[in-house]
Amino acid sequence: MQDATPPATSQSDTVDPARANALLATLGVPGHISAGDPLPPFFHQLYFWDARPASELGADGHPRPGGLIPETGLPRRMWAGGRLVFGAPFRAGVAAEKTSICENLARKTGRSGPLALVTLRHEIRQDGQLCVTERQDLVYREPARAEAARPVAPVAATDEETMQPAAFTSTQLFRYSALTFNGHRIHYDETYAREAEGYDGLVVHGPLLAQKLMLFAAAELGPLERFAFRATAPLMHHETAELCRNGTRLWVRASDGRQCMEATAVVRS
Repeated sequence: MQDATPPATSQSDTVDPARANALLATLGVPGHISAGDPLPPFFHQLYFWDARPASELGADGHPRPGGLIPETGLPRRMWAGGRLVFGAPFRAGVAAEKTSICENLARKTGRSGPLALVTLRHEIRQDGQLCVTERQDLVYREPARAEAARPVAPVAATDEETMQPAAFTSTQLFRYSALTFNGHRIHYDETYAREAEGYDGLVVHGPLLAQKLMLFAAAELGPLERFAFRATAPLMHHETAELCRNGTRLWVRASDGRQCMEATAVVRS
């Protein structure tokens, strides 16, 4: 088990408009993106794939730690949240460079056992301009145990000014996994999600919920300068949810009233 800070990594990609249009279709968002157009917030998730051979994947279908993410001995991975700063427009059809570094690694013990908290910092540039700075918070845990008590989800607020319903299908989750090259089996293999990880169905991607919240916030408030989100409870693909907003505070509320995600937005002045 090695906790030494790994070196920074760098990736290049050409921001293919076809991939962005495929995500619009997957999300059910009208419109068309052409070369030169600025992409909606968080669409950089479609690019800079980390394509590993099968021999480098864990049992969950996700790349095993090593390289950018230190090996901690804890196999279960969860994207816990993120903080984003949107600088120059991130444009389709333009070559881009992404640099990533492991900014922090901390260990703690929670109610479910030992945890490793990893923060990655990603910076994305086009033509020498900084377009996106993202801090990605990951949590690594022990394997799921059938006898382990499930954490109690927080109760979502009901003081929203505006609300938008949201629903998901297994097809949409599969397409989002494909577009973001996310091989984590909890999003498309229901047998694995239930039997190996103890969920009640397929898990809606945290980044997919964050993506919907960002588009909701931008439509309600205007262009985003910053956005921060934190996952607080998983949402299953067979559940309906509501995207809620009060001022610049946003959250995802499941049909049973639990809070699945909370977020804050800062609008460009």
